[in-house]
Amino acid sequence: MAEKLTLSESLEDYLETILELQATNTVARSKDIAAKLDIKRGSVTGMLKKLAANDLINYEPYGYVTLTPKGEKIAKEIEKRHTILKDFLFRMVGIAEKKAEAAACHMEHAMDKTTFNKLAKFIKQVDTCPKCGKGK
Repeated sequence: MAEKLTLSESLEDYLETILELQATNTVARSKDIAAKLDIKRGSVTGMLKKLAANDLINYEPYGYVTLTPKGEKIAKEIEKRHTILKDFLFRMVGIAEKKAEAAACHMEHAMDKTTFNKLAKFIKQVDTCPKCGKGK
């Protein structure tokens, strides 16, 4: 049986950042990742090596960074959790957008899959509830 890969919050942030940079630039570069995460460029190398060792990114020193299919799948799941959590906090709870963004960033890493799926199902029910005025 395959061992479940556990990523730190920091490594998940790298995957999410690389996904975003790939979407706008086709590839990511170390300096762009550092700028986006607001960290020193030298700090990026070690993390990229860890991601590459887990077959989550394609990386060569001084080259471009791209997600592998495995890395892209994980990054898209992280992005989905982030988007849903931010939307919930901003739209349904009424938290200011910047605070909702920051809180969602922390929650996306801490929330287990079962809890997230139940929350997403609840949000969908509220959004489609005729009594809430948002449904059909």
